Amino acid sequence: MVELLSVRKIWDHAPHNAFTDLLYAHEAWWCTFREAEEHGHVPATIRILRSEDGTDWTSVAELVDPGVDLRDPKLSLMPDGRLLLLTCANFIDAQGRYTTRSPRVSFSADGRQWTPLEKCLAEDHWLWRVTWHDDVGYSVSKLGIGNNPRRGFLYRTTDARQWDFVAEFLLPHDTWTASETTVHLRPEGDMVALIRPDWIGTSPKPYVDWSFTRIEQSLGGPNFIILPDGAMWAAARGRGPDGQAATVLARMTDTSYTPVLVLPSGGDCSYAGMVWYDGLLWMTYYSSHESKSSIYLAKMRLDE
Repeated sequence: MVELLSVRKIWDHAPHNAFTDLLYAHEAWWCTFREAEEHGHVPATIRILRSEDGTDWTSVAELVDPGVDLRDPKLSLMPDGRLLLLTCANFIDAQGRYTTRSPRVSFSADGRQWTPLEKCLAEDHWLWRVTWHDDVGYSVSKLGIGNNPRRGFLYRTTDARQWDFVAEFLLPHDTWTASETTVHLRPEGDMVALIRPDWIGTSPKPYVDWSFTRIEQSLGGPNFIILPDGAMWAAARGRGPDGQAATVLARMTDTSYTPVLVLPSGGDCSYAGMVWYDGLLWMTYYSSHESKSSIYLAKMRLDE
């Protein structure tokens, strides 16, 4: 049983507001997302909102790289207490065609003042989301665009600037390899990965030998969390009862993904940020079901 306690729009100032993430740190809520004229329009801005109570939100920072499509910003708390923003800079030519890309990182002690965006890894990489464990950050980069090809590589870091290769995700299928991926670690150290388009992976330390299970659902913008009791809950763009695109919450195990709730959403949507706080699941996502792409915050009570 999932009880949806509330859903409210927290931002819609740009023509297109999308690709969210959520973090609770320094006794405040932080939400980041991309602003642009449309889904693939250049330039794009990364905006950061702050809230002390999760109700009243204020814009506290804006990161811009002129002429570059900044996408999929992700927030995390580094071991030294600084906030880390990870995003990807996509370069588009005058005809609107993709040319290259590379990850970017920025750091902040207070969430308001951020360092200039710094490039990391090589061209054509796209680090998706950082998960920190025992002072080490892990992230999967999707290398390549479309099906030409997409390959997933697990990296580790201690400072978010230098990234060291760990393993390639060699999925047992020959049509579409790893793309957007979120990883988390259990207390005992095993790593779990939720992988676009339709895979769950698991690995023991040192995260070189992976087992993969293909699931029935096709995911966009996959994210998941591991609760204190070990239960896993995931969110991604999936399909509602009418077969149309929607933001979906699902139960997850090492080998299964079971949708249980379709949030108010539709069209261009999903890319959730998820935080377990005070016994509730807090989740940001974007959706265009109310005519324009906007940022929403949902709070849910999950059964044990």
